[in-house]
This record gives sequence, structure tokens and C-alpha cells, in this order.
Amino acid sequence: MSNASNGRSSQMGPLACILKADGTNCEVETAHALEQAGARAVIVPMNRLRAGEVRLADHDMLVVAGGFSYGDDVAAGKVMAVELMSFLADEMADFVAAGKPVLGICNGFQVLVRTGLLPFGELGTMSATLTENQSGRFECRWVTMAPESDTRADFLQGLPSRLEMPMAHREGRFWADDETMARLEAEGLIALRYVDSNDEPTDVYPANPNGALHAIAGVCDPTGRIVGLMPHPERFVEDVRHPAWHRRPATSEPDGLVFLRAFTALA
Repeated sequence: MSNASNGRSSQMGPLACILKADGTNCEVETAHALEQAGARAVIVPMNRLRAGEVRLADHDMLVVAGGFSYGDDVAAGKVMAVELMSFLADEMADFVAAGKPVLGICNGFQVLVRTGLLPFGELGTMSATLTENQSGRFECRWVTMAPESDTRADFLQGLPSRLEMPMAHREGRFWADDETMARLEAEGLIALRYVDSNDEPTDVYPANPNGALHAIAGVCDPTGRIVGLMPHPERFVEDVRHPAWHRRPATSEPDGLVFLRAFTALA
């Protein structure tokens, strides 16, 4: 079991704060994956931050893990986003102003969008949403994504041109109005898109598992240091986790590990 739950690690690397709230369920595997990627990881319950027992400023990077924070009451990620904005907005603003990277995975992506950190880095201003899948049901499968060539998330530029990761969500359909979508495209804030078997962005199910507009699987803020995505990189840091692991090239690394290592290097 990872040493991340008590904040101790034999590794030297940036210290990652992984937020935990009632209902999150990916924090332990996220901590393990980040340690595989070269970080030191500590799982921090939200109530410890609210009580001032732990400070965001003492960490080098922030990760909002997946799961169902506070049961996804009202809407996915909303209660946790309200908690962050009500009690930790100043700490969050200072953390971001210091240029420290922030990653939201699945429910964490939903949280960051609802705080306004994504896609425009405007705390308190929600300009997009992650809404119910077009299929109307929970979707759980492996998906293929491609990093955008002109994204502000520069750390993606050295990654493979296609990335495979598992996803599991009911509210993962990225949606915004036409003006916002045009701004995302123009400003390079789309980080990852779902692609089909020809590696082309697609609106077609199941390659696009949720009906996301413009095939968006992940976005970033204008600095490229705040990133959110619906698929789970932490679930693919070992070859044997891939459903066709025995057919993958022996020289290839797990895509989730490659992604997290590149993101960790931002810190």
C-alpha cells in the first residue's frame, strides 16, 4: 500500500496534495500513480484544510481525485466546488498565482469547472459544465484520446499522439455555449479530444463516450498549468492493466504513467 496516506515516501520529488472528501474513491490509487510518476503524495481530507491543520501552500502541486464527492448531490462535483469556494478560495487563488500545477481527474475535473478555475482560470465564474452523458447512463470503458497540437498545456507536446485510458462516469459531457466554445478553440484551451479508430476527433458514440462537444476529453486554463480530464490516467500506470497488455509493444510505457510523469514535471 502506498505511503501516501500518511504523507511519507521514500522518493524525492514535488509534494502533491490529493484532496479527499466524503465519497471520493480514487485518492489511494492516484497517490500510488503519482509516486510512480516521481512525486511524493499525501492524501489530505478537506476538513483538515478547513481547520487550518494543513495548508495548500505547503505543497508543490494539487490533484483533485475522482469518485463521487459528497455523493454528487445536486450535480457532480458541485458540493465540493462550493466548499472550496466558500472556505478555501484565497488559498486556491494564492496557489494558482504561485504557478503551481493543478490537476482534476473525472470528478475532480467536474469540481474545477464548477469553481471556475477551468477553463478560463476565473475563480467563482462558471463558464462551462460537465453534464449527463448523451446515452443517459453510466459509461465505463477504455477510450482513445489525442493531445491537441496547439494546446496551452505544453507538457502534452512530448506525449504520444494517441493515449488510451479507462473512463467511468455518468456526467462527463463537456458543454458550453457557442461563444465559449469558440473561445476555447481560439485560445488553445482544449487539451485532449476523443478520437476514433482513424485518430480523428469524433462525436460518434462509443468512441466519444458521453457526447462531449467538439469531442473534448480534457481542457486547460490559459497558463496550461491547470488541467482537467474525464478519463483516469492513474488507472493505467502498469502494463497489465490494459485489456490487451500482451499485444502492446514491449517498449511502450503505460499512457497514464507517461501523462502523469509529464504533468508532475510542471512542479
